[in-house]
Amino acid sequence: MKPYIPTPFDFDPDERGHFGKFGGRFVPETLMPALLELDAVYRTYRFDPQFWSEINALFDTYVGRPSPLYLAENLSKELGGSVFLKREDLNHTGAHKINNTIAQGLLAKRMGKTKIIAETGAGQHGVATATIAALMGLECEIFMGAKDVARQELNVFRMKLLGAKVHPVTSGSQTLKDAMNEAIRHWVTHARDTYYVIGTAAGPHPYPLMVRDFQAIISYEAKAQLLERHGKLPDYVLACIGGGSNALGMFAHFINEESVQCIGIEAGGRGLATGQHGASLALGRPGILHGQMSYLLQSDEGQIHEAHSISAGLDYPGIGPEHSFLMEQGKVVYDSVTDAEAMDAFVWLSRREGIVPAFESAHAIGYLKKMGDSIRDKTVIVSLSGRGDKDMIQAMQLLNL
Repeated sequence: MKPYIPTPFDFDPDERGHFGKFGGRFVPETLMPALLELDAVYRTYRFDPQFWSEINALFDTYVGRPSPLYLAENLSKELGGSVFLKREDLNHTGAHKINNTIAQGLLAKRMGKTKIIAETGAGQHGVATATIAALMGLECEIFMGAKDVARQELNVFRMKLLGAKVHPVTSGSQTLKDAMNEAIRHWVTHARDTYYVIGTAAGPHPYPLMVRDFQAIISYEAKAQLLERHGKLPDYVLACIGGGSNALGMFAHFINEESVQCIGIEAGGRGLATGQHGASLALGRPGILHGQMSYLLQSDEGQIHEAHSISAGLDYPGIGPEHSFLMEQGKVVYDSVTDAEAMDAFVWLSRREGIVPAFESAHAIGYLKKMGDSIRDKTVIVSLSGRGDKDMIQAMQLLNL
């Protein structure tokens, strides 16, 4: 497999960062210089072979890429199709997040920044950011909702062990949305020496473009692996969605293949009819949050509704702008899975394949299980975006095993 270097995609944003009407830069004027600087730097390095040779070297020797494309024989037998798992859970730090933090860390170094900050929900992005800060000799601060600090205490300890300072955020819903609010506020007053490592394909331009480029390695590998081993493309590609980096990474190199249906799975929470969910595309409307225009959970007056999900990484009231664009263009199908369905899938995959998924990934596995006979004799790739170590304490409280 050739080393990965991104190429322009059909769905690249325009120069101001718009995917159709979505995206853009809706930020305080004090942040515009930092964003324009980052945009200029990324334009310089986006297709630069030397920059990508450094990234690919770390992918190879530090992350452990390429991640395996695993034929889940027991699931395949039960469902009557061929089910492949793209094993991002086997990456160093246990999730896809490291793909993005390595690249952004190298950008921060090139820009002369000495400090990095990040927001995190499930903690995997926080851990990945703290990891890269340790590797690259950067100071690191992580903003995390107080509720997520409580339900992801193992990851909080990992961040601290790696040398990061963790700020519990007690405002609002005390989850990912509020962590991102606080990270942006901090960045406004520290932009001169601080780089903000956004963890998902959301936020002001150029972050949605950058994060998608950095995560597209997932589908780049998966496509080559399946073609090499089986000489065919999949019929379906599945991925869970919070902000959407894992899904865009999984879809990027399949989305223009007419024979492939990409399906994104949002957090259904306790059910869409209950009002306690995270399904921004299913029940949201276009609005502005965290520097971008995209689909949001909001009231008629434009007040942001709280999102609800068993999964801290999907507990977000918005979604990346490219997903909003892809939905309106009909290029991707979006659906949701409830907390109960995700927990059932969490146990199902653990007991069928001996693989314990993250709660986030369990949403994609839950949708796979719901597909049932519709995938008989079909080929499916599911992005297993993270492993379930971080969710063990919560799982012990929820499951009567």
